[in-house]
Amino acid sequence: MALPVIIADAQVSANVPQHSCFDLELQGTVSQIESALTYLDELDLEVLHQSSPEEDGW
Repeated sequence: MALPVIIADAQVSANVPQHSCFDLELQGTVSQIESALTYLDELDLEVLHQSSPEEDGW
């Protein structure tokens, strides 16, 4: 099953791509979101803030 991802905001640097930032909204079950965050980590992408189900009501 696909996980809906909304790109709420993006700051993309063509000259320094490692300084690009994306504000993503992930929609799904707790386990789907945890899997997505694990996948992003495996891609060696830095996640600056991870919300919790209690905080955001996943």
